[in-house]
Amino acid sequence: MATNGAPDSWDDDVDAANIAEKLTALNIEAPSFVPNANAAAFVPSWLVPSEAAPAKEPSPVAEEVEQVQPSPTPSPTEAQNKMQVDDPSPVGNGPGPADSWEDKADMSSSATTPDDDDNSMEDDSGIKKSSRVKQKPKIVDAVTTDKEHVNVVFIGHVDAGKSTIGGQMMFLTGMVDKRTLEKYEKEAKEKNRETWYLSWCMDTNSEEREKGKTVEVGRAYFETEKKHFTILDAPGHKSFVPNMIGGASQADLAVLVISARKGEFETGFERGGQTREHAMLVKTAGVKHLVILINKMDDPTVKWDIKRYDYCKDQLTPYLKRVGFNPSKDIHFMPCSGLTGAGLMEPVGKDAPWYTGLPFIPYIDSLPAIKRHVEGPFMMPIVDKYSEMGTVVIGKVESGGCKKGDVLLIMPNRVEVKVDQLWSDDIEVTGVTSGENIKAKVKGIEESDVTPGFVLCCPTNPIKTGRVFDGQIVMLDLKSIICAGYSCILHLQAMAEEVTIKALICLVDKKTGEKSKTRPRFIKQDQIAIARFVSNHPICMETFKDHPQLGRFTLRDEGTTIAIGKILKVVE
Repeated sequence: MATNGAPDSWDDDVDAANIAEKLTALNIEAPSFVPNANAAAFVPSWLVPSEAAPAKEPSPVAEEVEQVQPSPTPSPTEAQNKMQVDDPSPVGNGPGPADSWEDKADMSSSATTPDDDDNSMEDDSGIKKSSRVKQKPKIVDAVTTDKEHVNVVFIGHVDAGKSTIGGQMMFLTGMVDKRTLEKYEKEAKEKNRETWYLSWCMDTNSEEREKGKTVEVGRAYFETEKKHFTILDAPGHKSFVPNMIGGASQADLAVLVISARKGEFETGFERGGQTREHAMLVKTAGVKHLVILINKMDDPTVKWDIKRYDYCKDQLTPYLKRVGFNPSKDIHFMPCSGLTGAGLMEPVGKDAPWYTGLPFIPYIDSLPAIKRHVEGPFMMPIVDKYSEMGTVVIGKVESGGCKKGDVLLIMPNRVEVKVDQLWSDDIEVTGVTSGENIKAKVKGIEESDVTPGFVLCCPTNPIKTGRVFDGQIVMLDLKSIICAGYSCILHLQAMAEEVTIKALICLVDKKTGEKSKTRPRFIKQDQIAIARFVSNHPICMETFKDHPQLGRFTLRDEGTTIAIGKILKVVE
C-alpha cells in the first residue's frame, strides 16, 4: 500500500471497466482542495459512525460520486464542492461549523481557512446569520429540551439601547466571542459609530447597521444555569410597530428599556413616544411580567444619580398601572448600562450603592416557571418564513408538541404538510414542545402560499378560522368617535388584516362589567364595547376563553394603536 492510500496494483480492488465510467462522472471544475493541517480524519457526512472505519478504501472519490449523485436536491457539482470543502473541518477540529451550517448560508468561497471563516460572516450577514452560529457545536442536542425555555422581548423607544443590551448579554454569557466583537468594533469605528458595535450582534443586515435602527425582530439565545433564553429584539421606531407586535406575541417576559439620558426619557414617554405604546402592546400580547431596565445610567448627564432613576420610575409606574400591570407583583425596575455591561450580569456595585437588588440576568433566571399548554393540540402561529431547499416557517409553539415526520395542517388554507426538519433556536432537534421558538422545514406547500399569521396546527383538532367574529374592545387613543362601518387594521399574533366593524352590540360598564341594554350608536375614548367584526379573508383565531394567547388582538389605524381587545366568539 502506498503512503497516499493507493493500492499497489489497481487490479486488486477496483474493476478496471468501472474506472472509466467513474472518471467521466468526476467534476473537473471543482475548486482546488486546500488542505487543513490540523484536520481530523475525514468522515463523509453520509457515513454512519459505525461504518466510519472503512473510510480509507482504494478510491474514496470515485465511490463518493456514486453515493452523492442519486440525492435529488443538490446538483453533483454542488455536492462535490461541499464534499471537498465544508466537510473536513466540522469533524473534530474544535468548534467548527455544525453539519447544518452549510445549509444556512450559500458558501460562495470554495475553501475556507479559519481566517476566511471569520470574514465569511460579513458576506453572509444579509442572510440574517450572525456570529453566534459559530458557537453552535458547543451546545449538545439534548440541552434544548432539559432547561425551561423563556422568550424575552426587548421593547422601548428608538435609541433606548435595546440591541446594545442584547449584544452585551450575548457577550457576557459567551454566545459571541471576543474576536467577533473586536471585528464589529473596528468596522463601527470606520463608520464613526463606535458605540454601536454591541448592537451589531442583534442588527445583522446592512440597513439596520447603517442607520442604527432595528427594523425586523432580531433573534438570539443564551443559557444560564436553569433556563434557556431566547432574546427577541423588537424595533423601537414607530414605523415598524407591526414587526414589534409580531415579536411581542412570542414573548413570555418583556424588558422595557428606558434611556435615563436627559431629554431621551422625556421624548420616549411623551404622547407620541414609543415607550407608552410598547408597554401597552406587550400587555395586550399577553406578557404578564415586565422588567424595566433604566439604561444609560453611566451617561455624563446622569452619572448613576438616584434622583434621575427615581424620577423615571415615578413617571412610569402610574402609566404601567393604568395599562394593567400590578406595580407590586408584575413589574420590576433596575438600573444598568448596556455599553459597559454594569448591572446586567454583575451587580452595579460602587457605581450605584443605593441599588442592592439582583442584576438583570440572575433576576430573570430566578423568576418562577411559566405555565405551558403542553397537553393541548399542536399550534404554532407563523411569524416568518423563507425558502431554503423547501419551505421553512418560524414561530413559537403556543400549545402541544410535534415531532419530525408528523403530518400537520396549515390554516386557514387547510393544506396538509409533513415536517421534514425541526430546529429549536438554531439547533436541530427531533421534537419540540410548547414554549419553544422553532423553525420547521415543511413539505407540501410553496413558500409563496404561506403568509405570517397562518397557523401550523394539528390536523385532528385545528385552530378555528372565520371572517366574522365578536370581540370586546377597549378604546385607547381616539381622535373622534367610532361607528359601525369603521375600518382599521387588526393585529393578531403576527397577522395584520383589515377589518370593518359591522355592528356595535353593547357597551360594557368599566366598574361593574354590566352590559348596556340598548345598542350604542358610537363608541368614544376609554369606553369598553362589544362589537361584531368582518374581515375580507379568513383569519385564524381562538376565543380568549379557550386560548388566551390566540384570542387577543390590537386595532391600529393611521400608525397609532386605537384599541385592544379579546375574541369572544367566532361566528362564521
